[in-house]
Amino acid sequence: MLAALPVCAVLFLPQSAQAWPWHEDHGDPFTMTVDDVHCRSGRANVSLHNLTQQPARFDVQADGVSVANGSIPAHKTIVRQVPVAKGSTADVEAYSLGDPQRTTLVDSTRVKNDCPWGHHLDNLPFTGPPADLMGKLATAGGLIVVGGILWWYGSIWPRSTP
Repeated sequence: MLAALPVCAVLFLPQSAQAWPWHEDHGDPFTMTVDDVHCRSGRANVSLHNLTQQPARFDVQADGVSVANGSIPAHKTIVRQVPVAKGSTADVEAYSLGDPQRTTLVDSTRVKNDCPWGHHLDNLPFTGPPADLMGKLATAGGLIVVGGILWWYGSIWPRSTP
């Protein structure tokens, strides 16, 4: 009986109270998706897809600074790149441009550049031989030393005294 209570409560919620994945805003002229930062270029691809039958004007900003603007043809997708410094984040926002007084925020997201530092990003640095190999070599060296000591001790111990 108590297990059914949350299920029944969801049925009585108003339609506008549901969260983002189930409630889409159909008033926006385009959508924005942002990819992860490419480590070689330090840039993130921003894809803008026009949902309308006429061109849509846009402005893409990173941390409040305009990095790309223009127009998206009807039902087309364009890709622009946003620079993100190494080890930092950038707030990427897409605005729909209308009249000079009408600017509407369509979407915003935060992008993090957590790429590794250094010049050779494809290869890890050489840090020496593997630890298991060094352990095997140390064990073999120790066995040789102990064997030598036992051989030497075995050669002098059973001597008879005159």
